[in-house]
Amino acid sequence: GTAADWRWNHDAQGRTVAYVSIDATGVGIQGEGGVKAEGRMVWVGKIFNPREEATEANPKPHPPSARYQAGFLSLEELGARMRGQAAQVGMDRVDQWVALSGGGNGLDDFMDVHFPRATRILDFYHAAEHLGDLAKAYLGVPSEAAEELTATWCHKMKHEGGAAILATLETLDLGGRSDAAREKHRLVTGYVRTNLHRMDYPRYLQEGWQIGSGHIEAACKTVVNQRLKQSGMRWGTDGADAVCHLRALYESESKQWDGFWERSIN
Repeated sequence: GTAADWRWNHDAQGRTVAYVSIDATGVGIQGEGGVKAEGRMVWVGKIFNPREEATEANPKPHPPSARYQAGFLSLEELGARMRGQAAQVGMDRVDQWVALSGGGNGLDDFMDVHFPRATRILDFYHAAEHLGDLAKAYLGVPSEAAEELTATWCHKMKHEGGAAILATLETLDLGGRSDAAREKHRLVTGYVRTNLHRMDYPRYLQEGWQIGSGHIEAACKTVVNQRLKQSGMRWGTDGADAVCHLRALYESESKQWDGFWERSIN
C-alpha cells in the first residue's frame, strides 16, 4: 500500500489526523540445552487511521487502517522503520499528528526524535490506574470508598486536566497516614507532575482525539501474544524476532502483506 491507498479521517475541527503509538510486551526465551531463560521485551509500533463515526456531514467515513512494526528492535531502529512507513502512507501531508503512549521511560523521548510534530497524549487509563493505587493506599485498604475516590479524581482529571488533579493531590491531608501511603503519594504526584504536558484531556476531547492507548495494547496481543505467548511457549531469539516481523506484516492492512509477497516473487 502507498499513500494513494490511505484516506485519513478527521478530528472535530475537520483536520486530517494520524495516530502513532508504541508499547512493549514480553516473550519467553529458551536458553541453551532447552532451559528456560530470562524473557525479552518486544517493541510493537503502530501507525493508524482510527475508526471515525459517521455524521450527517460525513456519512461514509473511511475504514480504519493500520501498519505495524514488531521485533527485538532498539527504539532507534523502531523509529526509523515507522517513519519509513509513515512516509509511504502520506503521513507528512496530514494536518495533525497524535502520539498516544503510556508513561514508560523513553517513550516521550522517542516521539520527540521520530515524530516531533505529534501532540503527545498520556494514556488516560494508565494515569487512572495510578490514581486508583493512591486511593487504596490513602484509605488503607481496597474498598468501595477507594473506588468512589478514584472515580472522583478520574472525573476531575478527564474534565479539568492534569494540572487540576495535581493540585488536588498536592493538597491531600497526609496526617496520620501510613509510610506506604505517603510514599505512594510521592510517587503518584511525581508521575503526574512529570507528565503534565501530556495530560490536557479536556482539550484533547474537544479536538475529537482519542485519549486511551488500548489500541496499542490490543496490537501487542494481536501481533505478538496470540502467536508467541501460548501456554508453555519459549523461543530462540532469532526465531521470535522473525515471527514478530512476519506477524506485524500479516496484521497490517492486507495490501502490505500482498505487496510484500508480490515483490518477493517478482
